[in-house]
Amino acid sequence: MNTAAAPSVSNSERSSLIRLYLSRGVLAIAWAIAFSAAHDTLNAIAVTLLVVYPLIDAVSSLIDFFAVPQGAERRVTAVNGALSTVIAIALGVAGTTGGAAAVLGVFGVWAVLSGAAQLVVGLRRRGPALGKQWPTLISGGLSFLVGATYVAQATGDSPSLDVLAIYATGGGIFFIAQAALLAWKHTTR
Repeated sequence: MNTAAAPSVSNSERSSLIRLYLSRGVLAIAWAIAFSAAHDTLNAIAVTLLVVYPLIDAVSSLIDFFAVPQGAERRVTAVNGALSTVIAIALGVAGTTGGAAAVLGVFGVWAVLSGAAQLVVGLRRRGPALGKQWPTLISGGLSFLVGATYVAQATGDSPSLDVLAIYATGGGIFFIAQAALLAWKHTTR
């Protein structure tokens, strides 16, 4: 990939991204803990948590969009934020009317699409200003693959929502790793 196309990033933009990735990672892990305790039945608490998770992604995408005012990846970030908002609504509907299989299928489709968006953003941000983006690239690739698995599991005999807490924990760890990598890159420059 030609890193010359990567955006030039100011210290404040980099700091905003570090805070965003760290906050997003911590929120994902906190969500995973809460969801693992509440998902046995798709009651109001579990459905609310299902709606909240993609909304965290939507808000994060909006913050990311404004944190780096240049770069072609901004369009992908905006689309991902809109997609996450639509998925939040779809998860609310699936959780209240469709059951675990519907929830797992919707979540899987979202994981595939948001993972693809994350890959695109990671590839476009590779370069000297924002590091090599390995945590973002790995996380996006895994999200894509795991999402496809969830879609397949949703059509199976006994789909389980246990896997969603594991997904969120992994995503949280990768966001924290990306924040740490950006912070380290910032101090070494």
